[in-house]
Amino acid sequence: MQVIMARKRILAQLLQDETGASTVEYALILGMIVLAMFAALSGVATVTVDMWDNMANTSSEAINGG
Repeated sequence: MQVIMARKRILAQLLQDETGASTVEYALILGMIVLAMFAALSGVATVTVDMWDNMANTSSEAINGG
């Protein structure tokens, strides 16, 4: 019976312990920021590559008289 009470007491202490909660929250926020940055940069990269491809095609056509 004492073992069960000791386990319940330990479990109650673990459930009340909030040490590290802020660290976990900040890590989750940072992870979301990084994902948003990757998504934004991916879109910017696609637009930039398309712009340079268009510029290369236009200049090739101008040089070749196309």
